[in-house]
Amino acid sequence: MSTRHLSSLVARVAVGTACVIAAASCGSDMLRTGRAPVYRVVDSIAGVDSSGGAVSFVQSDVRDDAGSVVNDNVKLTVRAELKNPSVPGTAINAVNLTRYHVDYRRTDGHNTPGVDVPYSFDGGLSITVPPGSTADVSFEIVRHQAKLEPPLKNLDALSSTGERLVSGLGFLSTIAQITIYGHDGNGNEVAVNAQLDVHFGDFASK
Repeated sequence: MSTRHLSSLVARVAVGTACVIAAASCGSDMLRTGRAPVYRVVDSIAGVDSSGGAVSFVQSDVRDDAGSVVNDNVKLTVRAELKNPSVPGTAINAVNLTRYHVDYRRTDGHNTPGVDVPYSFDGGLSITVPPGSTADVSFEIVRHQAKLEPPLKNLDALSSTGERLVSGLGFLSTIAQITIYGHDGNGNEVAVNAQLDVHFGDFASK
């Protein structure tokens, strides 16, 4: 057997072994996902306006009337339910919400982060939802720094000298895709998704 043939055979065996190991690892994660005896439901989702009221979509002003950059928030009502309602739930079936992830997308297919849409981001949570119960979850849907970076910064009507220009230099409509992650008391992973319209612009009246 030639040296070249032997090297090729060893390489194929190594790659095959790596694939088996990777598949076993991924399989373990896949088995854990969805094994929880509970599941989550988003009962409602709403943006929060400047007065603290609930709105069906977020109108995100890249710079407010006072010239400040302010984050935008969202509020979700999340419910945990047993997959088998005939089995009594216990404390170990409670769902611990640990983090959330936000992606933005446009319906026209232009979805390059930092160019067409704001960057995705993650945030932490620490909320427990017992089975059969609900919990309100509030967090940022648009972060401060996103308004200081393209493409949102390009919508700002504040000139380089600090002079307020005519508002409404452009608008950007997106759908925020939210995923909330957590686990039950046995460590089984649980996730739930929600979506909300977010419209960006410089809506200042001055």
